[in-house]
Amino acid sequence: MALLEVTGLQVKFDTPEGEVQAVNDLDFSVKHGESLAIVGESGAGKSQAVMAIMGLLAKNGSATGKAKFKGQDLMQMSRKELNNIRGCEIAMIFQDPMTSLNPFLTIEKQMVEVITYHQGLRRGEARAHAVEMLRAVRIPAPEERIKQYPHEFSGGMRQRVMIAMGLLCEPSLLIADEPTTALDVTVQAQITHLVGEMRQKSNMALILITHDLAVVAEVCDRVLVMYAGQVVETGSVEDIFYRPQHPYTQGLLDSVPRMDRPADDELHSIPGNPPNMMDLGSGCHFRDRCSKAMDVCKDDPPLQVAQDGRLSRCFIAIENAGMDNSERVASGTDSAEDSTETAE
Repeated sequence: MALLEVTGLQVKFDTPEGEVQAVNDLDFSVKHGESLAIVGESGAGKSQAVMAIMGLLAKNGSATGKAKFKGQDLMQMSRKELNNIRGCEIAMIFQDPMTSLNPFLTIEKQMVEVITYHQGLRRGEARAHAVEMLRAVRIPAPEERIKQYPHEFSGGMRQRVMIAMGLLCEPSLLIADEPTTALDVTVQAQITHLVGEMRQKSNMALILITHDLAVVAEVCDRVLVMYAGQVVETGSVEDIFYRPQHPYTQGLLDSVPRMDRPADDELHSIPGNPPNMMDLGSGCHFRDRCSKAMDVCKDDPPLQVAQDGRLSRCFIAIENAGMDNSERVASGTDSAEDSTETAE
């Protein structure tokens, strides 16, 4: 049984210009102890998908679908019920720790509050646990630094504090939303290694939202590629990196600098811009940017299940698999649940 199973997730935003379809019929699952990466360009719907699951959408946002965590639907829970799960069973690390941490409270105050609320420990016990967690994420002199305010920490150290806060209650699932954004390369490597190390120690599941494929290769087991609010491909890290099926996935990989390329080899880029999310129209949303587009791409491509369990929303993948229309898997709710099970 999956730890988290999301089916038919739709996320919309009402704006003065019109309705924005941020996430369209998203399905995925995460097992106990598994690490899943959700990748794609900015605006693909990665962050809004998990925000909807956690009940953290902006006021103009709305979400429908199911998100079953340990058999309970998070989408149907009240705010009080969600508060009992958020920070305890499910923890989230945001991409900007400076805005996530309260600048007016010490690190001690913020960490102790989490422990006392969810675990009911006395203040002294809670503080000792917080210090130990700061030590676990390699904050130097944690007994002294816990008394400081967020602005007294560097960006990398603040991110370490966020990781420590996320792991305080030993959650079953950690969601990390761009945890290495705005950090220099050295600190990125340290944070990436730390997240992977802490996951292995606690056997918790991890959802990593990122556009950094190097991070994905290091800490994740499986990858879900999103484009224009939809899943376009899923598979193991090895399959995605070495045998990508969707042209968009191939474009993402080709745009990453690599040491094994010839010195005179130009860095590739995906032409054009992402589509207008207020007017997506029909057909493959990537076709205007795809060098392999065909006439059939004017139709909506189904989410195809390959024999190895991978998913791809592309007619090229269907042709390569040698499958006819009768073997395609529609992206409706019933079929999507079967697809999710196959992908696992």
